[in-house]
Amino acid sequence: MRLDQLNPGNTCTIRTLSVRDKLGQRLMDMGIYPGLTLKVIRNAPLEDPMEVEINGYFISLRHDEAQFVEVDRDEG
Repeated sequence: MRLDQLNPGNTCTIRTLSVRDKLGQRLMDMGIYPGLTLKVIRNAPLEDPMEVEINGYFISLRHDEAQFVEVDRDEG
């Protein structure tokens, strides 16, 4: 499953980043890396960008960036 497919309130664990260029480096610089657990907080009114919480920080990502983040959705 990809991060851009999750809804507000969902939590997940990042499995892999499927991009390696500048965008991949940017995502890692923002603290998005495999093994990390994050929570989707909200989507903007037109669905883009989405806000996620990572280790107490709030980050906004465009859906075209979030599609490169493979996640395992946490149940419960």
